[in-house]
Amino acid sequence: MTITDIDVCDKIVANFETVIKTPKKNTSSIYYTGVDLGTACIVLAVMDENYQPVAGAYRYADVVRDGMVVDYIGAITIVKELKAELEVKLETELIYAAAAIPPGTDELDSGAIKNVVQGAGFYLTNILDEPTAANQVLQIQNGAVVDIGGGTTGISIIKNGEVVKIGDEATGGTHLTLVTAGAYGISVPEAEKYKRNQKNHAELIAVLKPVVEKIATIISSQIEGYAIDGLYLVGGTACLTGIESIIEEKTKIVTYKPFNPMFVTPLGIALSCTDKIL
Repeated sequence: MTITDIDVCDKIVANFETVIKTPKKNTSSIYYTGVDLGTACIVLAVMDENYQPVAGAYRYADVVRDGMVVDYIGAITIVKELKAELEVKLETELIYAAAAIPPGTDELDSGAIKNVVQGAGFYLTNILDEPTAANQVLQIQNGAVVDIGGGTTGISIIKNGEVVKIGDEATGGTHLTLVTAGAYGISVPEAEKYKRNQKNHAELIAVLKPVVEKIATIISSQIEGYAIDGLYLVGGTACLTGIESIIEEKTKIVTYKPFNPMFVTPLGIALSCTDKIL
């Protein structure tokens, strides 16, 4: 991936942020929706027939833990509500959706994810792992996509544009929240809100450095034996200011972070959506 490619990725994300605030109502013959059921946040990204972002919505929630759906009804309710909200804004029905799961959890949780998406009123057309979905936007030819979510860190190693290895381990934003709560003597919900506020990141990064270094150790373990040109961070937890510098220092591999990494994976999921029902 070159700087130009990163700029392309950042432009797509910036466009998505714009249409979240002001959806683009057009005459598209079909719409493709990406449903990202994150541990801390559920995101819906909608694209038109040309796979350009036209709308999006998100809501912080606690229906998924460590990559697994733990509140099935709550997850359906939120996705259904976000779907309805977007349908009103676009003045159309959203029919087709794709979804993603942490790497290696397809046998454990793909059925639950499928049921949530279908239960919310979509026809499901694709399920893929989260880092691979992110690479639909990043378009990396050689490197590793690192999706740092709330409960897990998922890694996809890319060689010549193809995924050659995927892995996932249970360390992510939840662990950063727990450390924040302990360090400041506040509740976990308060710590989660404190962590999300970018104004606190300069102060927090020193407190959270040991956990970030653990994430870096996980990355190093997963990519051992592979020649990696670069690491590309996505996922909500990657929004932590300075996280890329610590990971680069620990892994000794050049590390890139796109503009607002929280939205890269849902956009990649939407790019993977079709009109062919599973």
